[in-house]
Amino acid sequence: MDLKGKKIAILATHGFEQSELEVPRDRLKKAGATVEVISLAAGEIKGWDMNDWGRPVKVDKSLDQVSSSDYDAIVLPGGQINPDLLRVEPKALKFIKEIFDAQKVVAAVCHAPWLLIETGIAKGRRMTSYKSIKTDVINAGAKWEDSQVVVDQGVITSRNPGDLEAFSAKIIEEVKEGRHLRRSVA
Repeated sequence: MDLKGKKIAILATHGFEQSELEVPRDRLKKAGATVEVISLAAGEIKGWDMNDWGRPVKVDKSLDQVSSSDYDAIVLPGGQINPDLLRVEPKALKFIKEIFDAQKVVAAVCHAPWLLIETGIAKGRRMTSYKSIKTDVINAGAKWEDSQVVVDQGVITSRNPGDLEAFSAKIIEEVKEGRHLRRSVA
């Protein structure tokens, strides 16, 4: 499980589901990866913890300070607020799409598959998501599955916070595999 030398971006903004950022971040760091929280602006972003505002998380870099070529993977936490705010931000969508187009790992949990829909990544892929956006995923042309975690050539999706250990383990596995050269690039 050694990810030494691997660099992973977690793209989030205010309203990310607390555990969906913290659990993968902590597991990836424990596996040896360098993990950076990227957001729309510098400073801190505030999480959502089940039913109320959660703890702030320090932003390591803003989108203006990063390049997709610096990262081996991107993790997209869910929550309802976070991906809804990010999917209307062209810089965020461009960053996600560039990582995907470079055949690197893209991981989205809960409501974050909205970002895969918005970037066109969802079309034709096997995916899962939180049940309330199942129709959105299907309407985007994905093959939705009611599974804990679904992997389709380096695109990892997971249903909800109860699946975060399996989600994190799959991210580690896929990052160790490296680029997904068989992936068709749109």
